[in-house]
Amino acid sequence: MKVSVIQMDMKFADPTYNFKHAEELVRRAASAKPDVILLPETWNTGFFPEQNLPALCDREGAKVKALCGGLAKELNVNIIAGSISNLREDNKVYNTAYIFDRSGNCLADYDKIHVFTPMGEDKFYEKGNRVVTFELDGHKCGIIICYDIRFLELVRMLALQKIDVLFVPAQWPAKRRFHWTTLNTARAIENQMFVVCCNSCGTAGTTIYGGSSRILDPWGETIAAAGEKEEIITGELDFSVIEGIRTSINVYNDRRPELYKLN
Repeated sequence: MKVSVIQMDMKFADPTYNFKHAEELVRRAASAKPDVILLPETWNTGFFPEQNLPALCDREGAKVKALCGGLAKELNVNIIAGSISNLREDNKVYNTAYIFDRSGNCLADYDKIHVFTPMGEDKFYEKGNRVVTFELDGHKCGIIICYDIRFLELVRMLALQKIDVLFVPAQWPAKRRFHWTTLNTARAIENQMFVVCCNSCGTAGTTIYGGSSRILDPWGETIAAAGEKEEIITGELDFSVIEGIRTSINVYNDRRPELYKLN
């Protein structure tokens, strides 16, 4: 599986510009003929405009479904459309990821489970309550969003559902870049799976976002890495690596779940 990661520099609170720019970047990424393209978190609004947020949101993901579903079909590529600020019919806002197959069908959607309370995300976005998996070209995948990566129980739940790839769209600040790279690498190693993590870059208000998107193999080795500015990285996932590592270091066989008590 060939994967392209779009490390996007979006304009804060400017969905019109961001949809146009996202299309430009997706088309540019498609020139490498990837099987999957991944966008970052809340790319339609940036993270996150407190003033007038509902008016800036995509309602029920209509615009992203039209754009990314259409591009997926036109370009014959699976698109994980990062996440968007999404206004539901109940007028509540969610941080929602949409996944599209090569035919443009929306295979799955995921609402961010762990909203980032240190920045007040909980005051503006609702919490998701579903763990989501899906298949792309015959490979089982999972998705989480940004802050979710700190919750190893969530990722292990996905791993126990036998996913091969974890996709992580994010808006992670530069001042905690070490946490970003370390946590994603740890999740890859401990769960013996590929981790494809897409961060944003640039600034939103006073926050500088850190870039450093990565494509990591199940050994935690870097297949491809981005710097701090807008760019597209591409790498290939060799799924035979998963069988090799799980045979040589079989942590799933050696687990003792009867002793683990998590509350």
